[in-house]
Amino acid sequence: MKRRLSPLFVFVLLALSGWTGSSGLLAEEPFPSTYAPLPSQTILITHATVLTGTGKRIDDGSVLLRDGKVAAVGPGLTAPEGAVVIDATGRWVTPGIIDVHSHLGLYPSPGVTAHEDGNEATAPVTAEVWAEHSIWPQDPGFRHALAGGVTSMLILPGSANLIGGRGVAVKNVYSRTVQGMKFPGAPHALKMACGENPKRVYGGRKQAPSTRMGNVAGYRQAWADAQKYQREWQQYRKAVEAGEDVDKEVPERDLRLETLVGVLEGRILVHNHCYRADEMAIMLDVAQEFGYKVTAFHHAIEAYKIADLLAAEGVCAAMWADWWGFKMEALDTVRENVALVDAVRGGCAIVHSDSAEGIQRLNQEAAKVLGAANRSDIPVTREQAIRWITINPARAMGIADQTGSLEVGKMADVVLWSGDPFSVYSKAEKVFIDGALLYDRNDPAYQPVPDFEIGIHGVLEEVR
Repeated sequence: MKRRLSPLFVFVLLALSGWTGSSGLLAEEPFPSTYAPLPSQTILITHATVLTGTGKRIDDGSVLLRDGKVAAVGPGLTAPEGAVVIDATGRWVTPGIIDVHSHLGLYPSPGVTAHEDGNEATAPVTAEVWAEHSIWPQDPGFRHALAGGVTSMLILPGSANLIGGRGVAVKNVYSRTVQGMKFPGAPHALKMACGENPKRVYGGRKQAPSTRMGNVAGYRQAWADAQKYQREWQQYRKAVEAGEDVDKEVPERDLRLETLVGVLEGRILVHNHCYRADEMAIMLDVAQEFGYKVTAFHHAIEAYKIADLLAAEGVCAAMWADWWGFKMEALDTVRENVALVDAVRGGCAIVHSDSAEGIQRLNQEAAKVLGAANRSDIPVTREQAIRWITINPARAMGIADQTGSLEVGKMADVVLWSGDPFSVYSKAEKVFIDGALLYDRNDPAYQPVPDFEIGIHGVLEEVR
């Protein structure tokens, strides 16, 4: 019996043969993305219920994927010559799911101490570290997330520190290197944390910060140092442009401050772990003082209390559906938190996982909020709710111009569901990334196994 080649095996063969595809590399960027889409076919998915991620629903709709992009969306599309046609009667189509808060690869399976690489808990400010330098691409969690329809994610350092380092956006593809997963053109993220975590970690060591006021003092000093470093380099470059002799005046390179200056210059997006409403407001004040922008507050248990303030500042809130009560700052939430943030004009609500298990069913997490909102007479439709796990996280990651919705010209990151994606009974049947079929629930050839699991997989095959 002949075996079909898995997408991972095909990828390796193409790489070894010299095929590179389009990477969009920036020569000056260290550790640049080498991601290149797998070859894809022209595919027309027809007779599906389509949630576009733009707030629209198309009954008996079609989606055309061509050259790795969304080529057309609407009712009654005609298949181009040579296209593969998928009759999706009774099924639903959505953009690929995007998780804005993941630690996959940083805390991979199996969960042992040797694999804990997400917190550089050696100083309150470690802006110099990059999450991508700890990510293990063979983490089985990536393929488990793919089976849940997740096509992209933001992988962040942990929350032990006031400033924990850079996060990285990745495409959920099989790769031998993290660079092969890096989302092309996506900005870096800066992970910050307020509240209990940093003051507990460092207060327990009898060093600052040990209080919330110590937290804020730590942020402010870090940003003040960054501003000074920024001025030194601005003065140096100005002198170079003026033709002055500056050989002895080159500022010493500081990787920690270099990252913070990237935020001040708008090149790196701030993602801030923060639970309480009052602390989120304070963090916005700190951002205003030093001239940077908070892109998203994560966890944001009390975001519903300041939903209007977040909307006015253009800040997203990435929240759980119903996690609460596991520490004091997590006590005062409501199940309608996400929906209440979404209900405010200009609000940007996101459902995130922060979990290797939760990322496998983000559609069900969003469904919990949908149900809670409707029971509380907060009108939320499926076409609205799908945005919480597609276009809104894409916006917070700075990639909404490329993915997150089914719009012509965007990456063909698409999920075909067995039914209503907000039903606990529905599963992702097919997952396309840049138009290439990466997962098929009904075809073992498109359920690739990472190298780490090959040994176990071989034993199971023998048993079968």
